[in-house]
Amino acid sequence: MTLSTILLFIPASFALNMAPGPNNLLSMANAKRYGVKVACCAGIGRLVAFVGMITLAATGLATVLHTSEKLFLAIKVVGGLYLLWLAFQLWTADPTDGGVGSSAGKGLLQLARQEFLLAAGNPKAILIFTAFLPQFVDPSGSIGLQFLILGSLFLMLEWIAIGTYAVFGKVLRHWFSRPAMRQLFNRICAGFLGSSGVGLLLARRE
Repeated sequence: MTLSTILLFIPASFALNMAPGPNNLLSMANAKRYGVKVACCAGIGRLVAFVGMITLAATGLATVLHTSEKLFLAIKVVGGLYLLWLAFQLWTADPTDGGVGSSAGKGLLQLARQEFLLAAGNPKAILIFTAFLPQFVDPSGSIGLQFLILGSLFLMLEWIAIGTYAVFGKVLRHWFSRPAMRQLFNRICAGFLGSSGVGLLLARRE
């Protein structure tokens, strides 16, 4: 793997990291309610799921998703339904709940688990790692080492994305200080999450 390969990988990867997908929207919503620090720590759950996906891609096990239609369908349905459940929770959330420090809020482990399940329930993410990372791997070199380097860079960039969306969520928390505006924000996020869930359920293997 050459330096030019890594320099090509970083911007391409960061574009994927910064895409406004379900996990990034969840980080933004968590930061609005619980604060930036909690949202960033909860994002560790997402990183754990991605480590598993990168490991699958490195060992070639992710090819099972390309060959097993039933497995792909099972993961897709579970992930899509979970997205719809999160959307429903956001849509029906109490807009008078200020969030940070609220005794009715979720604990850090619950938020991290939510991030993990949301990432792990998306088979398209595994397919991205299967199709995207190998493009930057030199088959004549050490495959494991190259996946380690690329995977580590991807996770570092993902962490930056988590922090970026969390900060944006904190800014929105001040903008949407009134209950009516909180409800509007929650329902906008719920709409995006719900759309992602429907899209995932309708997705086909490529």
